[in-house]
Amino acid sequence: MEVCGGHTAAIHRHGLKALIPSGIELVSGPGCPVCVTETVYIDHAIQLAQRDNTTIATFGDLARVPGSCGTLNGARSRGADIRIVYSPLDALRFAAKNPKREVVLLAIGFETTAGPIAETLGQAIDSNQPNFKVLCGLKTMPNALRVLLSDPETSIDGLILPGHVAVITGTEPFRFIPAEFGVSCSVSGFEAIDLLDSIYEIVCAIRGARPELTNRYCRAVRDQGNVAARKLIDRVFVKTSSRWRGLGEIADSGLRIRDEYAKWDAGTIPVHVKQSVDHPSCRCSEILRGAAKPIECPLFGTTCTPDAPIGACMVSSEGACAAVYQFEDVAPYA
Repeated sequence: MEVCGGHTAAIHRHGLKALIPSGIELVSGPGCPVCVTETVYIDHAIQLAQRDNTTIATFGDLARVPGSCGTLNGARSRGADIRIVYSPLDALRFAAKNPKREVVLLAIGFETTAGPIAETLGQAIDSNQPNFKVLCGLKTMPNALRVLLSDPETSIDGLILPGHVAVITGTEPFRFIPAEFGVSCSVSGFEAIDLLDSIYEIVCAIRGARPELTNRYCRAVRDQGNVAARKLIDRVFVKTSSRWRGLGEIADSGLRIRDEYAKWDAGTIPVHVKQSVDHPSCRCSEILRGAAKPIECPLFGTTCTPDAPIGACMVSSEGACAAVYQFEDVAPYA
């Protein structure tokens, strides 16, 4: 399993599945940030967007993820002030220029994204920018992989570990994978040769019956990771349980804003979020844990396409369904 959505996109873009022996199967995992963000988070963001004098700042893909009653893009078409940003600092600068508006940054992603968002939140705290807030949906990877490997519906022999996450965390948090589960894993970069190198390392370890963790992205990943980035994260965030699409509630797999900085936490704003529901035929939850393939979803390529996504896995270029749709010659499941 390639855990990272960036790896999924690279595997399909480079046509790697056609280059590896037929006895090796690659399946996508829960490493696409918008894919694992649950519907309730989208519904919460839409409710915040409908408040007076409120601006929602979000990265582009999230605006297209379906909630129970539409998308953030749909809310924008109905008059909500929703702005696409390319950096968290864009949202903070907008808040500084518009002190009468409440600016809410939608914060999703993994350890990679947590660093820049923590730096931005830290600047808001230090400058006492009270109209800047964060709706925190950040997640951390290790415990999600523990749950995934414990799932009886999946049968994973090896893991291609996410390179960008490991730049921040280092390799140490993943050593439990071979030690506790007997599963070999390898940190990979994003070029074709990086991925093939990691696949080769994993296969050799499996054939030799010697489960191990290897780092094949040494040009970017160190054992200790990025200590400075983790200090930024620890300053403003604390670990919490988090709900993942497909994996459910996982202890210590998310981040929340520390209590002492609650005035910058958009989660404390009182809004009413109804019970969230997903499309009954969408199989994103199974796809994210490797229990189903995109083409096994009855919506794939018919009613669900990148132009009109019904499931979150069809939204981002890192989503398994979007990658298969764009790069593979497959017919919709019937």
